[in-house]
Amino acid sequence: MSTSQGKSLPGREEAPSFNDPVPLFMLKDFDSSKDAHRNIIVAARLIAGIIRSALGPRSMDKMLVDSLGEVTITNDGLTILKEVDIEHPVGKMMVEVARTADKVIGDGTKSIVILTGALMEQAEELINMGMSPITIVNGFRKASARSIEILNSIAEKVSINDRNTLIKIVNTSIQSKFFSEHNAHLSEIIVDAVLHVVEKRGENYRVDIDNVHVEKKEGGSIRDTKLIRGMVLDKEVVHGLMKKRVDNALIALLSVPFMIYRRKDGFAFTPRFKIDDPKKMKAIMGEEDRMLREMVDKVVQSGANVVICQRGMKDIVRDYLAQAGLLAIRRVTQPNMIRLAKATGGNIVTNFRFLSEEDLGRAGLVEERAVGIERWIFIEECNDPKAVTVMIRGGTKRVVEEVERSVHDALMVLKAVIEKPSILAGGGSSEAYTALRLREWANTISGREQLAIQKFTDVLETIPLVLAENAGMDPIDTITELRSRQTREGKWMGIDARERSIVDMMKKGIVEPLLLKRQIIKAATEVASAILRIDMILAKPKKEGRKEQPHKIKGLEVDKVY
Repeated sequence: MSTSQGKSLPGREEAPSFNDPVPLFMLKDFDSSKDAHRNIIVAARLIAGIIRSALGPRSMDKMLVDSLGEVTITNDGLTILKEVDIEHPVGKMMVEVARTADKVIGDGTKSIVILTGALMEQAEELINMGMSPITIVNGFRKASARSIEILNSIAEKVSINDRNTLIKIVNTSIQSKFFSEHNAHLSEIIVDAVLHVVEKRGENYRVDIDNVHVEKKEGGSIRDTKLIRGMVLDKEVVHGLMKKRVDNALIALLSVPFMIYRRKDGFAFTPRFKIDDPKKMKAIMGEEDRMLREMVDKVVQSGANVVICQRGMKDIVRDYLAQAGLLAIRRVTQPNMIRLAKATGGNIVTNFRFLSEEDLGRAGLVEERAVGIERWIFIEECNDPKAVTVMIRGGTKRVVEEVERSVHDALMVLKAVIEKPSILAGGGSSEAYTALRLREWANTISGREQLAIQKFTDVLETIPLVLAENAGMDPIDTITELRSRQTREGKWMGIDARERSIVDMMKKGIVEPLLLKRQIIKAATEVASAILRIDMILAKPKKEGRKEQPHKIKGLEVDKVY
């Protein structure tokens, strides 16, 4: 409002007139719908390109160098994605879906990323043809659901007692690693480990992978890797005069410390005393010594000859335990205490007063051994252990780390097939056959979604195509021959990358869990659908004192991939 003299009233802003031009506030940094889709697709394809050559038994490894010069050489999909410096938001989405897949199924991260990149590539063609991204997403989702139905219909059941098939599943999971000559040895160990910890619940089986403890130490060779029917602890006995070996061990598992403490508000702490008479000091120390001696006596009376304590021990307690002829270990982590209880059949005791013979765990042997330059405790020969240890050895740190990653993937894959006992042939056979059936089904769908479904069939054939490329085979000739052979000879015809031929993969023993294949298709479709629904990327306001970080994939030049 203005005065008659044209001046504003004090403390009041002048109201704009309807005839005045209204300012249009624009965001300074944004991508339009067309640019956003183009740049997002470029980013997804770049990330898929990094992983592409790491798929299959003829895959290549990646050397990853961090800012400190630490080198990691691997072809593990998740490790590559975690170590590469990815700043683009779409790249981060793909890394996150790979992490989730690794937690849920343990394997298939490379296939998920490759299929996501292929979906984005096919979507780009449809967008350039004028198709709406929403229509593409709907078509992809229908194709994904239909693909899973086809996979369910062709899957074959497997029994938990079929040891040979379980070994084939593990062998398929780890055959792309550089240590393939040790596959048979490692497969036996992994299958034995999982079968020890499997639990039957009603008609189904469950596997808790946490009950398979994996320890690694460089030295020796991969052939020295072995399964311990019990536990291995990176600990030493607490006293130099204690026994280093105990046969027919009776093990007391204690979560209470060998020291005097009091509790307040749920916390334990060492009590403090104010002494006004020096004579009282001796009495207090004598009382403490008596209470500590009583703790040791309780352990001895229970019949235990091995003590494993989750918490600390006073020096004098170690002397008492050594004098009593016991082997003692202290400061064992809580997860390892739980595994020890499952392995030995003992109970973790929280109060010395409650310790009895019934609480003791049992093992045929407890021994301190030299492992390289260190000394570890081995608890072995447990009767029907429900927790075991895989002890990984290898010539170098890089070797044992790669074996550890492979063992983890194989354990998760075996868990998946035991909990849902259905398998499919590998070598791209199930993807190629699903694409064949899906292509026939697509012809029954009307509308533009049919085009998206047909593109989805081409995406499924990316897996056998990449396997052929990495094996040095001609991809076009291989795919056309694979289609023909599946039509004539059956659905399990796939690509044997090692022999560079097309064979029956089920007879060859290359098999994978149904759950894995379903998860790959679901995850790739979900992340591709989420990306395609993005039509604009807006920049958040810069925070004060924070430098702008360019969106990049380290080592690759990306044209403002934002």
